[in-house]
Amino acid sequence: MEEVLAPLREAVREQGDLVHQLKEKGATEQEMSKAISELKARKRILEAKELALQPKDDTVDRVKMEDTLKRRFFYDQAFAIYGGVSGLYDFGPVGCALKNNILQVWRQHFIHEEQILEIDCTMLTPEPVLKTSGHVDKFADYMVKDAKTGECYRADHLLKAHLKKLMSDEKCAAEKVTEMDDVITQMDNYTQQELSDLFVKYNVKSPSTGNDLTAPISFNLMFKTSIGPGGNTPGYLRPETAQGMFLNFKRLLEFNQGRLPFGAAQIGNSFRNEISPRSGLIRVREFTMAEIEHFVDPNDKVHPKFSNVADLEIMLFSSKAQTSGQSAQIMRLGDAVEQGVINNSVLGYFIGRIYLYLIKVGLSKDKVRFRQHMENEMAHYACDCWDAESKTSYGWIEIVGCADRACYDLSCHTRATRVPLVAEKPLKEPKVVNVVQFDPKRGAIGTTYKKDAKLVLDYLAVCDECYITDQEKLLNEKGEFSIETEGRTFKLTKDMVSVKRFQKTLHVEEIVPNVIEPSFGIGRIMYSIFEHSFLVRQGDEQRTYFSFPPTVAPYKCSILPLSQNQEFVPFVQQLSEAMTKNGVSHKVDDSSGSIGRRYARSDEIGVAFGITIDFDTVKKTPHTATLRDRDSMRQIRAEVLELPGVVRDLANGILTWPEVEKTYPIFEGQECSKKE
Repeated sequence: MEEVLAPLREAVREQGDLVHQLKEKGATEQEMSKAISELKARKRILEAKELALQPKDDTVDRVKMEDTLKRRFFYDQAFAIYGGVSGLYDFGPVGCALKNNILQVWRQHFIHEEQILEIDCTMLTPEPVLKTSGHVDKFADYMVKDAKTGECYRADHLLKAHLKKLMSDEKCAAEKVTEMDDVITQMDNYTQQELSDLFVKYNVKSPSTGNDLTAPISFNLMFKTSIGPGGNTPGYLRPETAQGMFLNFKRLLEFNQGRLPFGAAQIGNSFRNEISPRSGLIRVREFTMAEIEHFVDPNDKVHPKFSNVADLEIMLFSSKAQTSGQSAQIMRLGDAVEQGVINNSVLGYFIGRIYLYLIKVGLSKDKVRFRQHMENEMAHYACDCWDAESKTSYGWIEIVGCADRACYDLSCHTRATRVPLVAEKPLKEPKVVNVVQFDPKRGAIGTTYKKDAKLVLDYLAVCDECYITDQEKLLNEKGEFSIETEGRTFKLTKDMVSVKRFQKTLHVEEIVPNVIEPSFGIGRIMYSIFEHSFLVRQGDEQRTYFSFPPTVAPYKCSILPLSQNQEFVPFVQQLSEAMTKNGVSHKVDDSSGSIGRRYARSDEIGVAFGITIDFDTVKKTPHTATLRDRDSMRQIRAEVLELPGVVRDLANGILTWPEVEKTYPIFEGQECSKKE
């Protein structure tokens, strides 16, 4: 395997070295962009080959799994009887229960254990908020349309499919195949004009009609609407839950008695108007997110509980490894922070907690890794960013993002609203600090902008040092820069504004907190759990089951009378009522099928345990019943009165199945029969 991968690794390493050399030489943006595109392309080729060489028994039978999910109504396409709408899904009883349990574990693991402040914000968002966050201008993909029917396609997906079709033709020359393969690997890096040229070069037509296509255009992925009957207040369905937490920062800080650090969390639906949704729950138009914004002093990024996770061994795929063609490496989390692989211990702590959560809800340890964003992938304001990725039949997919976003979001909203989103930090001793401020020339601004001058002056008064430094650079290079406030743009030149620097003594320091943001895609986590948990019984290809951990299993227990004999009914009712009182979700299956068939039916939807009421339950005292473990199919026998408590403790992770087997006798077979 390594013999095949070695030249590919070397190709990535060579290109990574070239990128570093160009950066050191101060190469042009165009040269850097070209070199980085080539690096990404080589990385993708290496990763695709690594996945292709994996053992075949390591992959799930996706067709069989998706058939089970649909047949047992875990989820299905929404509005199916009207033909369905792609990218929208309805969860059935089993999927809904599983999703709720995943979120319940998330609340317990993060909100309760970390004492995070949970809020619930509206999904409708006025346009100025998303203009400030950058979503209105930048949240877009390229789209093409059928020139006659108007049917829309995502440009990069359509071009990729078209090229793959051409490459599969036996008459396609080898050099053409190589050329088109290079185009595919660099697909994410093309500009609008470059995409347009490629559509012309390869004569791409509408796949459904063969009609000509329009040139690629930028399509904003947010769902636009208007708020109120007059239509005068444009808005959007939120594309993420984060903005509500930034806007409520002042209230949350007050609630936390003005102290840093603290975390805010929100669970809710977000919306992205994907041009061509695909891959089931992985790319959809409406999805559930669970996000945390951890606000921290930028000069004190040390987490007091980091030692709790420092010894975790986690698969890390650092940016250095990616640019040198190396594989992801298992590394102790404490070492990763000490060696600077992970920027700080607050980010490291959340990476550890995310890892523990993912394993707790059912992902396989060997199919989870954390991939660090390379410098060119990160937003300019981010300090460090890691994605938790899950290995699936689609390859490695991002399921959680964990970014150190510095002070970007709070600073943006401060500038837009002129409301200072800051925290105060009392100083033990007075401190002399360097201050950077805009120095506006009021006369020049007043002459140019007249009654709007106050808008400009108010905006300049609340700008932070990072922003001022960036604009000062533009002022020196181009002689001007522009600001946006209240939906309007104002150009400022050297005769209107300069930058002044001075020192002042502080007794209370005003700080703009930095933000560590773990962002969870619940649908993607669910899909990963499906793939990692889907198994086939040894020796019986037709018997499939989901080995969900008991904590997230949709039903913790099934109650199964051996037959429809009326003598079993009181025990079924007694157990069902006791389960309900113990808060254990359960399912009674008193249908006429054989007990083996009903076990299989319960296993198929991932029910963790099964209680069987047989003739020994009825005939013998004290009354006992069997308890079956789904994964091992082993059974014990215990008193009926004890079983609800045992199942509750198993479901809550207080007990394990091996501990239960040590406490209760293994069940070999019932002693009484119906005749007795």
